[in-house]
Amino acid sequence: MEACVISLGGIVQKLTAPDRDGKYDDIVLGFESVDRYSAEHPYLGALIGRYGNRIAAGRFSMDGSEYVLACNNSRHHLHGGLRGFDKVEWDVRQASSEQGDSLVLHYVSADGEEGYPGELSVTVTYTLTKNDELRIDYYATATKPTPVNLTSHSYFNLAGKRDDSILAHELEIAAAYFTPIDQDLIPTGVLEPVDGTPMDFREARPIGGRIDTADEQLQFAGGYDHNWVLDKEPGELGMAARVNEPSSGRQMEVYTTEPGLQFYSGNSLDGSIRGKQGRQYASRSGFCLETQHFPDSPNQPDFPSTILRPGKVYESTTVYRFSGM
Repeated sequence: MEACVISLGGIVQKLTAPDRDGKYDDIVLGFESVDRYSAEHPYLGALIGRYGNRIAAGRFSMDGSEYVLACNNSRHHLHGGLRGFDKVEWDVRQASSEQGDSLVLHYVSADGEEGYPGELSVTVTYTLTKNDELRIDYYATATKPTPVNLTSHSYFNLAGKRDDSILAHELEIAAAYFTPIDQDLIPTGVLEPVDGTPMDFREARPIGGRIDTADEQLQFAGGYDHNWVLDKEPGELGMAARVNEPSSGRQMEVYTTEPGLQFYSGNSLDGSIRGKQGRQYASRSGFCLETQHFPDSPNQPDFPSTILRPGKVYESTTVYRFSGM
């Protein structure tokens, strides 16, 4: 396998994986020119922080004080704000271990950046392992209590050049519950069973099988853009999802220590972005599986806490494992 990462936004610019015949193809959406990433784009391949996903109204209260964040998704805060970690320059160095070759990225987010309290020191290590895995290890410390929810926003299409749609991909998510959303895609605060709904991916199903059904949750998001509550124990590196692509035979498994998984079916891609090989990225031409804590957790006391306090360490691991069926 081959992985290419750029310092701007810690973006995974290229990732190759084998098909059933052992042939390799690039399976992530993006641009061939590194300069193109400097213009606006929908977080293609980027590292996300300080807070992946949404914080309602860009506000939260902590320890008796209210904090106001930059709002960049209508009246809400999304993926770190106007200048999140996807838009900053990361320091990069190479490393190697018995697992494989790594790139170690480091960034220090200043106290008050995008409205967040405290200085946050972040290290993200990408490792391309000898077992055909892309492993991402996150590590952070803070000088003041602050919400932290780091993730990666790669758009995958396991068909490579074979198909511009991801609707035939077969998806399995190890979750019996999800967090339903309102019209602004903000969680309502409850955990709802997937049983009997289009959110049930406990057995592998085509992504496109139920995506256009008259379901309120799908209509709110224009498809899938929801957080699933993973069945495993939080902190345990366990199975989150598995995706099979029938035409190429590629399979991707996702393992994480995080309690949640955001599945996004690329609904907002509209063909206006011209990516690699001049391909127009139309709606549902790529999907994201973003490992995470739950959206809007700073405003949802029943959700797992995302507050990192001084003297504590934020640690998280996600592994994308590839094979040919």
